[in-house]
Amino acid sequence: MPSIEINGGQVAYDVLGDDAGVPVVLTPGGRASGELVRSLGERLAAGGAKVLLWDRPNGGRSDVQFSRRWPSEAHMHADTLQQLIRELGWGPTLLAGGSSGGRVSIITAIEYPEVTRKLFLWHIAGGVYSSMSLACGYILGNISTARQGGMQAVIEMPEWKQRIDQNPRNHERLLAIPQDEFVEVLRLWLDAYVPTPGQAIPGVSDELFAKIVAPTEIVRSDKTDLEHPLETCLQVNSLIEGSRIVDSPWAENAWEEAFARSRKTGGPPFDLTADVAPPIIEFLRDG
Repeated sequence: MPSIEINGGQVAYDVLGDDAGVPVVLTPGGRASGELVRSLGERLAAGGAKVLLWDRPNGGRSDVQFSRRWPSEAHMHADTLQQLIRELGWGPTLLAGGSSGGRVSIITAIEYPEVTRKLFLWHIAGGVYSSMSLACGYILGNISTARQGGMQAVIEMPEWKQRIDQNPRNHERLLAIPQDEFVEVLRLWLDAYVPTPGQAIPGVSDELFAKIVAPTEIVRSDKTDLEHPLETCLQVNSLIEGSRIVDSPWAENAWEEAFARSRKTGGPPFDLTADVAPPIIEFLRDG
């Protein structure tokens, strides 16, 4: 898998489809590798798109990166993504993402409109329960582990052991980060997940959505989905002028059932992402 150095770290990526196709970048949720949405990418490529799969810093096979340069991890990923698009020589691109990948796509569209052709979102995270769950999952455990056992203890955490297995360079990259600096960066990034009035999604002020001028479609969230509430989906729809809600390709309780399967099997929490291919292809062809 090829990689490009961005902000001092290697970013792994892959491109599917004909080079003459309409450019699309897929960003999955969590800190997952782009491999999680490869089946979706293949369906889009078969539908005429040129698709970029990528592993964000701190996810998949890319190098880990922690810096106070960015106010949140999602902002770091948005900066990385816009540089990756430019390095590949792509023009304005349809940004498609779910959950944390949707948040990255939104921030990219806000801060880098010149690389954004259209915006397609699903499973948008927001609200008190969702934001606090993200803080626990991404930040708090890492802070407590680093404070108690230093970076040696951090590299023994399952998440970072997986990053090292996927990319052995990450062993030394993590150990090279001073413990205090690691904790300080994560404390800064934690602020994005503090539920705040006037922030429909973590770390992004509502007024910034006015900067999104790209045509936008949003997959309607399930009423039962606590991690990606319907309320947040509707709020984002109201904040992006001209955006449209599209019907979900999944059953109403699909997320809850997938979450339950994940707890039993240890697999990814949602493995039905390829089902969103038809509305994306239709959106690509719609002007």
